[in-house]
Amino acid sequence: MAPGVYFSSPACLQHDTGEDHPERADRLLAIEEALSARDWLGWERREAPPAGRETLVAVHAEDYVDRIRAMSDEGGHGLLAEDTPVGPGSYEAAAAAAGAACAMVDALLAGEADAGFCATRPPGHHARLDTTSGFCLFNHVAIAARHALDAHGLRRVFILDWDVHHGDGTHDLFRATNAVLYSSVHQAGIFPGTGPLHDIGARDGLGFAINLPVPKGSDEDTWLSLVEHIAIPAAAEFGPELVLISAGYDAHRDDPQGGCLLDAAAFAEMARHVRALGEQVGAPVGAVLEGGYAPEALAESVCATLAALAGDRPPDSVAPDHVTARAASHIAHYWTL
Repeated sequence: MAPGVYFSSPACLQHDTGEDHPERADRLLAIEEALSARDWLGWERREAPPAGRETLVAVHAEDYVDRIRAMSDEGGHGLLAEDTPVGPGSYEAAAAAAGAACAMVDALLAGEADAGFCATRPPGHHARLDTTSGFCLFNHVAIAARHALDAHGLRRVFILDWDVHHGDGTHDLFRATNAVLYSSVHQAGIFPGTGPLHDIGARDGLGFAINLPVPKGSDEDTWLSLVEHIAIPAAAEFGPELVLISAGYDAHRDDPQGGCLLDAAAFAEMARHVRALGEQVGAPVGAVLEGGYAPEALAESVCATLAALAGDRPPDSVAPDHVTARAASHIAHYWTL
């Protein structure tokens, strides 16, 4: 069995945002060039099927999905949001990205691999029920989680979002449910301006959102401390049957969209913690690409993530810092840390 399954689609290259937009096709080209040079790290490559309309509207409003398709089919460039263009190939790209996430879930839950990765675009975690921002069209990780719950009958899915920006769309979509535990480590004070520590969900989902904002300039120790001492223990208590990662790489020190100081090794270390969680609870782990806008740094970080997810090196431990201590006091009422 291959160490992991890697999903991509040529359709994702057809989403044309313009040569000056940070979210461009060369992000994926850089990843695939780096992986090809490493013989794909032994991972099995699969082409993603597009998600059908019924899969998309399980998460998004019907008129929202139809509006994106109409804008794309009409062939003219338009804006779904101020920073989110839609062109002739955009619907097909986003549908392929959502389809990749669902196909990855199918493969993981069928026992075909213990780890999966979707190298697709556009990103998705800012897409909500019927609105969006932040370069996103459909929320692929949310669609994957919903697919796991509905099509496979799972009861508990854990999503760890390590993009430098808070995944406001994912948080909102699962805000009121206890079937999905959502935890986001993100830089405070930047777009989209959501995800404060005290926002812990609502109604049945109260306590099932763990937002972990970090200050600008935070380094590997802060990020890993939050993952190791907050997100992972809460997830272990939750007992997920599937673990998903919103894998954004814009917290890299070279990325122009963020202000944190991670490198490829830091992303690998976070991936080891998530892999160890999956081993502990007996759940497969799948990652869906989100942000990351410095192509070389993105490519190296994705390669490091794949190697860590498929490896056997145990995660390192770091001492909890003051950011972690403050976060722990906010969520201790809900989880044993």
